[in-house]
Amino acid sequence: MKGPQAEANRLSAILNHLYGVERYPVDVEQVARDYSKQISPESHITSVKQIPLDGFEGCLQRNPNTGHWRICYNPDQASQGRVRFTLAHELGHFVLHRTKGEEGDSEEPRTEFLCSEVDMNDWDSPLRKMEAEADTFASCLLMPLDDFRKQVAGQQSMSRELLDHCCHRYGVSRMAAALKWIEIAPRRTVVVAVRDGHVLWARSNQRAYKSGCYLPARQRTIAVPGQSLLAEIEQTGGTHQGAAKAYWWFPKEPEDMPMTETAICVENPTHPYILGILQMPEEERNWGQEDEEELLRPLRNLQW
Repeated sequence: MKGPQAEANRLSAILNHLYGVERYPVDVEQVARDYSKQISPESHITSVKQIPLDGFEGCLQRNPNTGHWRICYNPDQASQGRVRFTLAHELGHFVLHRTKGEEGDSEEPRTEFLCSEVDMNDWDSPLRKMEAEADTFASCLLMPLDDFRKQVAGQQSMSRELLDHCCHRYGVSRMAAALKWIEIAPRRTVVVAVRDGHVLWARSNQRAYKSGCYLPARQRTIAVPGQSLLAEIEQTGGTHQGAAKAYWWFPKEPEDMPMTETAICVENPTHPYILGILQMPEEERNWGQEDEEELLRPLRNLQW
């Protein structure tokens, strides 16, 4: 068994061979049935169902009588992009974890994976590694990096139009596309989610993190700078992109360091928030060895 990215890339290569490179968005439901049967003929995924799951977004369950599996997802999720990510996440559990217990291979294999925001947000949960791996698998399956690079080729920054193009091509949320972008962004980039004037969470790419530009929102309360476009958009709504100063968000940056802010008001009944993409020049400055725990937290709850 290889890692989540390698497993997703192997499946993507098969899909490219069968359907060509213009095969997006991925039909995760059909892929789950077909691919699981190929790798586990005696115990594969036979159904994908909508089931009200109080407190859960999705689950993967094994039938004790037949040995077959099913994927269930909560129909109350805010968007089809979120549903697609949930299905890919559960398929990731099947590919990566169905033969493992909670702590590894030595335990009795699990027969059920219940994926809730509690598990996803709790960094101390023993399931955190599995959740992070299922996230990575889902992201790489839905948005293979080689194809994603082609879609953003030659672009030094992420515009609203480019972000929407990626969302449409892959059938994912703007958040999922923004998080994929920071994997390859040539500039220092930070993706944030904001609600009620405060940062819910933030994720920096390696360039930004190594230069000291990160927002540890899980460790302390971080207010949105009053001058920020994100603060304005939270009051007015809509989507805008504009110039800002990096030191508004990151006080260690020089006062003349420019930043481009993209602010998008995401309105949905369950998780309204402001999506922000903070993009700075490429310059990197090492502020010392920092705790990387924030950078490595699972992403599952971020795919809104």
